[in-house]
Amino acid sequence: MLDEIMIGQYIERDSVVHKSDPRTKILVVMLFITTVFLINTFSGYFILAGFIFLATMMAKINLKRILKSIKPLTFIILFTLLIHLFMTRGGDVLWQWRFLRIEEEGLRLGLFMALRLIFLITFTSLLTLTTSPLELTDGLERLLNPFKKIGVPAHELAMMMTIALRFIPTLLEEAQKIMKAQQARGADFENGNLIDKAKSLIPLLVPLFVNAFRRADELALAMEARCYRGGENRTRMNVLVLASRDYLTMIFSLFYLGLVAIFL
Repeated sequence: MLDEIMIGQYIERDSVVHKSDPRTKILVVMLFITTVFLINTFSGYFILAGFIFLATMMAKINLKRILKSIKPLTFIILFTLLIHLFMTRGGDVLWQWRFLRIEEEGLRLGLFMALRLIFLITFTSLLTLTTSPLELTDGLERLLNPFKKIGVPAHELAMMMTIALRFIPTLLEEAQKIMKAQQARGADFENGNLIDKAKSLIPLLVPLFVNAFRRADELALAMEARCYRGGENRTRMNVLVLASRDYLTMIFSLFYLGLVAIFL
């Protein structure tokens, strides 16, 4: 299950999406997230699904690979659906058994929230799959640069966010190694009830946190040894330049998502 988490991973491809400026991709993702929470119709979500499919095809990435990122979060999605299903009141009663009751508004809102989570996971995974950590750092920093005037540490924020994304696959790989080592010693992570499974994770989480702090300390020492002093007076080997395809992408995305949010 751990190797099915796509957030933080990067897949190199020769596609239009990979070649696009990271600032363009970040802005499109922010626009998509805003649109997801504005839409309240199933037809709108159907059209958004078409937008995700189109972006995936342009990125030359297998859609099944992106959909795998949903599997580890299935419990959260189902839990959100059930909470709204049984707790939200409104409309006709669709089903009732003793104190449990499902009404139209609960079913509608539960499905909407589940779809929102699925779309957010898949589209944000597409961003990290098509953008390297270095490009993501540069893009975030350039977008945050205007806020430096009010004291926002743009470079430091971009660096922290990118390091966090960069180490997600590393921590998942270490978690798999620790899990296999514990299973070789007789640990059982699959059988038992929910409480037993939670208890069995303790031998996994303790060494994982220890390794995470050790890696953080090593990274800090490495950055200090290279005289890293933040973003002041730093130059870049690759300067970000918006091309015509970036402007076309922004115009198309703004028109497409804006049309969906306004009329659906």
